[in-house]
Amino acid sequence: MEPAPGIIAALRDFDGFGRRTQAYEAEGIPYFVNEFWTARQRQGHALQEISYRACFKPQLPAFFIDRLTAPGDTVHDPFAGRGTTPLQAALMGRHGSGCDINPLAAMLVRPRLRPPAPADLEAALATVDWSAGRIGRPELDAFYHRDTLRALEALRVWLAARAPFEEPAPDRAADWLRMVALNRLSGHSSGFFSGRSMPPNQAVSLAAQRRINARLGTAPPPRDIPAILLRKSRSLMRHGTDVPGGGHVFTAPAEATPQLPDGSVDLVVTSPPFLDVVHYRADNWLRCWFAGIDPDSVAIAQHRDLAGWTIMIRAVLSEQARLLRPGGHVAFEVGEVRGGRVALERAVWEAAAGLPFARLGVMINDQAFTKTANCWGVVNGTHGTNTNRIVLLRRR
Repeated sequence: MEPAPGIIAALRDFDGFGRRTQAYEAEGIPYFVNEFWTARQRQGHALQEISYRACFKPQLPAFFIDRLTAPGDTVHDPFAGRGTTPLQAALMGRHGSGCDINPLAAMLVRPRLRPPAPADLEAALATVDWSAGRIGRPELDAFYHRDTLRALEALRVWLAARAPFEEPAPDRAADWLRMVALNRLSGHSSGFFSGRSMPPNQAVSLAAQRRINARLGTAPPPRDIPAILLRKSRSLMRHGTDVPGGGHVFTAPAEATPQLPDGSVDLVVTSPPFLDVVHYRADNWLRCWFAGIDPDSVAIAQHRDLAGWTIMIRAVLSEQARLLRPGGHVAFEVGEVRGGRVALERAVWEAAAGLPFARLGVMINDQAFTKTANCWGVVNGTHGTNTNRIVLLRRR
């Protein structure tokens, strides 16, 4: 393991994309600015291609996993989301660990940490009684053809029996198919179960979807659910299904994870909710319906006030200090909010003061936007998250 200055030296000397790092100090914080990983889309493993708003690219955790851990080490993310960090760690032969207060996270991550055999998926779908669906929410016909909605209800019944949420190791094929279904509920093309809906995988309201239908002059067409599930599964598995490190993701708040013992983690790579930037309940209400989750029961932190957000971050960092072994690192990504007027990295820096960490600096990965941001109507270099801002800490 490198001594504390090692990662800083690696940042100072980095020139992997033809630029040398710009190093400076502002308000007592060392900054290191460069393009540290590629801005190109879909350069990671295909298993990472699950959409979830406000997620970072797998190249971000890979940068730190490669430099700060060895095979067999444990890499943890207390705000796991779609599981980019634990999955990337597992793909790189580390033990991937993660938690999230949102139970959707475990449903989205667990199946990709232990993928089923591809041949098992078609056999599993053949056991679904597609006639068992009873429409419980007819208003969802704003999104789905009635035949599709009945089939989705049948799939929900089948999943409840084969992959109950409380079961830590459910049927692997069913667990996988639920994960894929959660990612195909709404979108812009025939690869989704819905009629045309934008943006993909972030459900708009019923009223907004009805307006979309009226504007387009269309109604949701029938969809072949098994075919869509198998097609997306083949895409996710196209680089293989070997996840050598394995891992575990569980439902818990980031600041209270008694499931993990003291000193059991080697590296934390994470990104918390950014003030009021993303509305998780609004984005995920359709996923919660399909998964049987009451979104009002999920106490996701959402702060409009920087002082309250900083208090939350200090509690999370205190828990990470408990989990990390001496010499372990934290890479805490905060991006930009409110047009760059709020420097969240400074709030994290202050929140870490007095905790058993050496505060090493702030790494800024500076690159142009790519099509993912542009599809949200964000213009390069003007609004939204233009940079990854990562506070680096080392456990004393």
